[in-house]
Amino acid sequence: MELTQENARTLFFTVCTFTYLLIGAAVFDALESTYEGEQRIVLQNEEEEILTAYNISNDDYAVLKRNVMTTIPYYSGVQWKFAGSFYFSLTLVTAIGYGHSTPQTVTGKVFCMLYSLAGIPLCVIMFQSVGERLNMFVTYVMKQIKKCFKTKNAEVSETNVILVTMNLSTTVLTSGALLFSHYEGWNLVDAFYYCFTTLTRIGFGDFVALQNGHSLQTNPQYVAMTMIFILFGLSVISAAMHLIVQRFLTMPVKDKRGAEREAAETAQSAVSLDGDVIASNGTMISNA
Repeated sequence: MELTQENARTLFFTVCTFTYLLIGAAVFDALESTYEGEQRIVLQNEEEEILTAYNISNDDYAVLKRNVMTTIPYYSGVQWKFAGSFYFSLTLVTAIGYGHSTPQTVTGKVFCMLYSLAGIPLCVIMFQSVGERLNMFVTYVMKQIKKCFKTKNAEVSETNVILVTMNLSTTVLTSGALLFSHYEGWNLVDAFYYCFTTLTRIGFGDFVALQNGHSLQTNPQYVAMTMIFILFGLSVISAAMHLIVQRFLTMPVKDKRGAEREAAETAQSAVSLDGDVIASNGTMISNA
């Protein structure tokens, strides 16, 4: 019976996931495909105009494009001194992976793989542990608040903690959006989008902080604030996600355990009398 319930739950989440993917594909197709086609035509026309105006061969133009794409990180400032290396290490072990700067040497690539093998699990364990402590702290604070207001039920449910951590997550995301909008000059939508993709570890890399005005070398306070935002934000988001996932995964198990516990209590409260059972509520159940 338990195996059947587990299989049914697995099938349910699998179907939901693929359905969600199909919906996402349809929506992104409708939202982005037209713009992509328009931009492709515009860029191709600009490319033809440049080739014609400056009489550049296709081979030379290919070299120019490769040079521009390769030198983009260098225009953002020094990436591999200590501050930049720490920033890269943070995005590596947290699995954000912006891709704004990557190791170019063979030894750097080998060390990156070995470093991430130990660093990513260590970081996951750390964030999960911090998230659990944060949830315990939220539970404790809510209990104290309920005691202060002398509510009838002083217990704090899992739903209460989820709501608090979700509100805290929203506050962190909004605060981060205001911070990066100010320092990076992004509009609020782009800044919020950057914070969301960072703290959910999506890390597209289309928006990356600390890449303008040589911030890594010239603005240590902003560097520190960015690191703190990422670490604290990941802890809060991890706590909220952990609770939500745990809620969905354990809900059927909790219901089953509750039924088993109720059946056990009923059995314990029953009195056996020569083949018949008289329950504590007076109902007689035959054993025949």
